[in-house]
Amino acid sequence: MPYGDLARERVQRFASLADLDAAHCTAEEREEYEPHITVGNTVYAGVDYADVLRAAEAACDIIVWDGGNNDFPFVRPDLLITVADALRPRQVATHHPGEAVARMADILVINKVDAASQADIQFADDSLRAVNSSAPITRAASPIRLDDPGAVENRRVLVIEDGPTITHGGMAYGAGYLAAKVARAEIIDPRLAAAPKIRKVFDAYPHIGNVLPAMGYGEAQLRDLEQSINQADVEVVVSATPADLMRLLVINKRVVRARYEFVETGDCELSSMIDAFLDRIARAERKT
Repeated sequence: MPYGDLARERVQRFASLADLDAAHCTAEEREEYEPHITVGNTVYAGVDYADVLRAAEAACDIIVWDGGNNDFPFVRPDLLITVADALRPRQVATHHPGEAVARMADILVINKVDAASQADIQFADDSLRAVNSSAPITRAASPIRLDDPGAVENRRVLVIEDGPTITHGGMAYGAGYLAAKVARAEIIDPRLAAAPKIRKVFDAYPHIGNVLPAMGYGEAQLRDLEQSINQADVEVVVSATPADLMRLLVINKRVVRARYEFVETGDCELSSMIDAFLDRIARAERKT
């Protein structure tokens, strides 16, 4: 999902965080790309889907197509996994292309079951089954980990959340807020220090709680995000965006990152289904 000069960003390859720096990626792009790069995967992106695919095919044995909530695959996948958020169970059939990929899925995953009510988990399960009668549904917990819980405990903090989740994603707060509450932190209202372009975001999305969305669709908005953070009367910043804001902004406070983990629950495990799929592929290749 590149932003900016789309002709220049027709086909992109990112193998390191330095590659993202050199390409002047926005905060939103980095939220998508950084988690893959930090675990050692190379990311191919761009707007010429055919050439993006050709570049990946030339370099890789297995391609993982990650569309987030923005698209359905532009290639025909051998295995399509769709994740539904148990904290947003009523969005299964209300958003495009979310409903489309739920209908297309070979495997359905309901995540964040450790944070959602049983009623919402069941509602998500029923909603998925209503649009896809054949795919197995597995569940997963999404525990939140603070890099340094002691630095947050009982402190006055500013919470920064993933931008799209908090704005058009419709959530009032996310992982950072929940982690700060567990650490018994005092969470301040970011509106008290919001710079003009950030105030406009709060005006446009009045559902947002006491969290700061990591908005960075351009240099001016990034600078206002930086100003909003540095003006906040807090001791610590809890950052739950997947992007490392310290590579984009000069922040005058301690930053502690909050991260989601993935933990399988129940008997129907995603890893077992993926292993079975890979075994079938390997057997088919040996026969040829």
